[in-house]
Amino acid sequence: MVKNLPEPDRFAIPPPDGGPLLPFYRDVFEAVFVLLHPFLRPKGIRRERLLEDPEVGRNQIRRACEPVPWAEVQQLGNFSSLAEIDIALRTQIGGLRQEFASPDLASRLQSCLHVLGLVQPTEGRFSDLTHDEVLDFVQEEGHSWVWVGDEFGTERRPYRIDDLKKPDSGATEGHCSVFTPDKSILWTTHWDSHFAFVCGSSRMIDRMVTDKRFEGFRCDQETPVYWSLHQR
Repeated sequence: MVKNLPEPDRFAIPPPDGGPLLPFYRDVFEAVFVLLHPFLRPKGIRRERLLEDPEVGRNQIRRACEPVPWAEVQQLGNFSSLAEIDIALRTQIGGLRQEFASPDLASRLQSCLHVLGLVQPTEGRFSDLTHDEVLDFVQEEGHSWVWVGDEFGTERRPYRIDDLKKPDSGATEGHCSVFTPDKSILWTTHWDSHFAFVCGSSRMIDRMVTDKRFEGFRCDQETPVYWSLHQR
């Protein structure tokens, strides 16, 4: 006998691969921000170690690396758009079907990063370089606690935000979603994406768009998870 799980709460889960984001979150969140995860410029650590050693932790990365925005990589690598960078990143991890992938863009990005000594962001998890900044932003919105849950909305646990920023906290290191107890903010990831989604009120997302700590864009009614394929 098959036992079906109840429909997950949309305020606590990442968006599905297909379809636009805003209609999926309709009646839950007014707006969605695509938060681009920065590239890394190693300053106090060898680039090769970042590429090869999975044991390098968040706090070490924050101390030893500088964030590099996608816009800078776009300019230095002579890419025509941020969408080309996203397609290059997705192609490298095998995250696109053959008809959408671009080996040429992927090769150009790899060459650019090698010459510049940069490391690309990892996919499917929060950025180490913006992790605490997003939590600071949530605190600035008046919250001191959040839930951390799995992608299916079946498990969740409450945390003080200050505790999530401690060096020994690993609660948000994997694929997960973070949301506030009043269901007003969701910060979540997507397996094959080098960015996160921040969902909330229109006012809050407007504030995030202008916040210099973050790079990204506000979704319109047609923006899907694979936004780059619609912009190329």
